[in-house]
Amino acid sequence: MATLRKRSVQLSGHATSIALEPEFWAVLEAMAQAEGASLAALVGRIDDARAGRSLASACRLAALAYAQGRGQARPR
Repeated sequence: MATLRKRSVQLSGHATSIALEPEFWAVLEAMAQAEGASLAALVGRIDDARAGRSLASACRLAALAYAQGRGQARPR
């Protein structure tokens, strides 16, 4: 079983911790870099669009969609 890695990000002015597998963090970091955004900004956008899903689950789904080519990074 993969070990979760916990990271803190600022969302709407307060710190939130998210625990994900390192592989998902790597994809989220690549997404942020491709968009020219910070990881916190990317997670903030995922948070805004998660529609009741847990933040960790929404991050995993966003990373999966990106890795499968369905979640193309938006140019800035």
